[in-house]
Amino acid sequence: MSDEEDTEEREQAEDERVDDAEQEQAEEEVAPAGQGGSTAESIDAELDAIEADLDAAETEAELDVVEAELDDVRERLESADLPEPDEDEEDEEEAEDPREKLEARIEDLSSGIEEKRGPYAENVVEDVEDVKSTIADTRWTDEGRSDLADAVGEFAERVQEVLGADFVVTVSRNTDDLAEVLDNAASAIEDADLHPDDDTETITELVEATTSLQESVDSAQEWSDLETREQLEAEGYYDVLDHRKDFPPEWHALKVWEKRGRVDMVLLALDRLQSNFMERHCLDALERMGSEESLDAMLERAERRDKDAIRIVGKIGSAEAVDDIVEYADADPGMAKTVLKALGEIGSDEATQAVADQLVADDESVRSHAARALGRIGDTRAIDPLADTLANDESDTVRASAAWALNQIGTENAREAAAEYADDRSYLVQSEAQKANAR
Repeated sequence: MSDEEDTEEREQAEDERVDDAEQEQAEEEVAPAGQGGSTAESIDAELDAIEADLDAAETEAELDVVEAELDDVRERLESADLPEPDEDEEDEEEAEDPREKLEARIEDLSSGIEEKRGPYAENVVEDVEDVKSTIADTRWTDEGRSDLADAVGEFAERVQEVLGADFVVTVSRNTDDLAEVLDNAASAIEDADLHPDDDTETITELVEATTSLQESVDSAQEWSDLETREQLEAEGYYDVLDHRKDFPPEWHALKVWEKRGRVDMVLLALDRLQSNFMERHCLDALERMGSEESLDAMLERAERRDKDAIRIVGKIGSAEAVDDIVEYADADPGMAKTVLKALGEIGSDEATQAVADQLVADDESVRSHAARALGRIGDTRAIDPLADTLANDESDTVRASAAWALNQIGTENAREAAAEYADDRSYLVQSEAQKANAR
């Protein structure tokens, strides 16, 4: 090779390296827009594109792609440096927090993805198993067993028709026989190996058949239903009904008793009616009523760590309940948050120390609930621990709750402790500091 050719080859290699370097630099310049340099407008535009992709998605694989795109945007939103809302802005829409708007939109799209997924054959099998358990674990009247036999027979026939399957169907009033039929139907559904994209119509038909089965089992007469209604009849529970067209009549009567303020009748229904549906509505009624007449019954349930009962105790607001529930303040996070909220609503300073102890709990949400409970209690002994939390907690959410609590206590010392943070890194803490300074 001549010197001239060698020189040309080296120059060509150098040109290629320069081109590669320029391309890498161009890619690096583009990258920040998708990472730390994202703006509210660029993320909103990406969400527009994802929404269009979601509308067009027809398969699970396509939904997986959309979900991955959404997860990527969610991650970048967390690190994006977005402007804080302008409190002085007269236009409410302009004053909204852009991060909150984008987070809300992401959650809406996430919900949209879940709504478009499925249905899945495994969910049908799970529902069939639930029905089988209900049939096996419940005592039925003769009429109820007859209705169950009809419902299970119709369901099995429908499954065989939809799948083109053949399995043993022994329909009788014996609940063991009915459970066996449902086992056979569930096995046939599993063996069909249905795909959520390719077999959507088939799965949908099975879902409809299972829903009809569940409704029939729910309406079948249980032995306990018969006895309970007779007992309630003797107690005058149904006397408020001028008709019994509403189903179930127990619910209609419950609403009337709540309106009349008859806690005793609501408690009677809660004690006698063994159904999740009525229990939920009875507890909701007692929470709305917040009457001390229900305190003893709720404390009895609270001893079993019943969170619904503890929540109702908080609504009642009796200081007598503090000793019964305060011991659960250091339980698991779900229970602790319920207890702390209830103690805050009761507002007794007897709980101050136990609540303040949770300001150093491992769970961030427990610490936040503890701070807010102290604010509602209003005990000035909580000022120092709340001030320490505001100064040292790693979570801005917890610190904001501590600042809010200091403002709620409202003494000069409490407000001064919160007012120091007017330039805090957290907007929520700043807001509480401004409130303290404005007083």
